[in-house]
Amino acid sequence: MNASAPASPGVDVARWGQLIGAIAFVAVILLPTPEGMTPSAQRLLAVTALMLTFWLTSAVPIAVTSLIPLSAFPLLGILNYADVSQQYINDSVFLYFGGFVIALGIERWGLHRRIALNIVRAIGTGPRTIVLGFMTASAFLSMWISNTATTLMMLPIALALVSSLREVQARDGAAAEHEALLIRLEIALLLAIAYASSIGGMITTVGTPTNITFLRIFEQQFPDAPPISAGLWISSFLCLGVLFVVCAWAAMTWKLPRGIPIRAEYFRDELARLGSISRGERRILNVFVATALLWVFRKDLDFGFGWSIPGWDWIAQWWLRDGLGLSEKVAATMINDSTVAMFMCVLLFVIPVDRDERRKTRYLMDWETLNRMPWGILLLFGGGFALAEAFSQTQLSVWIGGGTSALLEGQPLWLVIAGVCLVMTFLTEFTTNVATVSALLPVLAAMSVSLGIDPRLIMIPATISTSCAFMLPIATPPNAIVFSSGKLLPRDMARQGLVLNLIGVVLITVTVYWFMMPAMGITDTGLPEWARPGDVAAAR
Repeated sequence: MNASAPASPGVDVARWGQLIGAIAFVAVILLPTPEGMTPSAQRLLAVTALMLTFWLTSAVPIAVTSLIPLSAFPLLGILNYADVSQQYINDSVFLYFGGFVIALGIERWGLHRRIALNIVRAIGTGPRTIVLGFMTASAFLSMWISNTATTLMMLPIALALVSSLREVQARDGAAAEHEALLIRLEIALLLAIAYASSIGGMITTVGTPTNITFLRIFEQQFPDAPPISAGLWISSFLCLGVLFVVCAWAAMTWKLPRGIPIRAEYFRDELARLGSISRGERRILNVFVATALLWVFRKDLDFGFGWSIPGWDWIAQWWLRDGLGLSEKVAATMINDSTVAMFMCVLLFVIPVDRDERRKTRYLMDWETLNRMPWGILLLFGGGFALAEAFSQTQLSVWIGGGTSALLEGQPLWLVIAGVCLVMTFLTEFTTNVATVSALLPVLAAMSVSLGIDPRLIMIPATISTSCAFMLPIATPPNAIVFSSGKLLPRDMARQGLVLNLIGVVLITVTVYWFMMPAMGITDTGLPEWARPGDVAAAR
């Protein structure tokens, strides 16, 4: 999941960030109110400028910046305290919470290492297939757990592999001959892990916080829109993830020499050291698989080509309606993906594994492990949702979207989508992507309505594009983690990342037409009934 901040800058940079943020806030407040903008919207714009500056420069910790709306919005008459505070605790927050607890359980029992080694061994042990294996393992894990955690899991395996190869070459007397080749393999492996971890997060709703943020904002902006389930998201973007992994792999390995001898027994030996699968690993694997299946198959899985798989939600709806006597409308709101996440989260504390030396039962999860949760990310979610709600309530998003739409009016849809993807891709190189999505999605929603375009055709590609920050070490936590190994130079990442950023714009635009529109039943580019301004205003 792609929302943690990069490493904090030096004190001077932080001071400059605080000063620039304060100046931006005061300047926006004192400027004459633009035509068509309400005074409360102007005050919100000032707070947004302050928060984006703080987020960009890490002038204060990112989680602390996310608390600003709790005081600024009530004091400036933007939103009352009750409306602001409820944005910090909602189903989207608990969806991330439950998913991360499961990820911590997988890490606690060491299952991640066994999964990764088996995937890599199954694909092959040649230099290029090794890179593909690590990318496949990283992308798969990142579909379900944090891309930060995925990178941290995979990095030691990659470094251990290269270290093992160096030892083999030293024993064979060929260390000097193959060192340059091993360095190139090492660079490719580290970049592959970082990039694949970001790519994998695009495929599922829980793969990255930006996807969860989109779902929440989309629900806020268009409450009557058809829901986007986890299964529908996967059917729309699985092909994008596969194509992106293949393109990234080709870009990083097309010059990689084939002549690096790799000991085929390495992965077998590493798996042998792990021993047979433990009871804890087996049980957390069962929970992990059950959670993934419940998420994927909650709603009917429609692949858009006349082929669909029925989900289990109809059983729950039948029970709520006929068993408990709830109305159909109320029953439809009772269960979502967060329900599954929290049920499985609690289940981890109930399933026993073994007994410790004091004969005390150990469970799949304990509170000590759960306390490793990055609590700050939950505040970041809340701050983003509060901004999105304020954009909606003050009509600031409508004002900005109306002005922006004038620039794009009359342009072909593919150009509008590609332009939005390009801007979001390079913007997120320098900003926290959850903050970027939170601030701009309401704007894009209003712009879509103004242009008469189905909002999903603009908002979803924009969200996916914020996972395509591949150029800079500070752009995403996976980039920062592999860069911290000391094995990469900034130019290594920038050169490969620029190519992948541009590839991402093309792939996402194509995916919208070939996969997303059929899967989501978008048959034309006109404004759907549920997104018409009168209906949206009435719903609010």
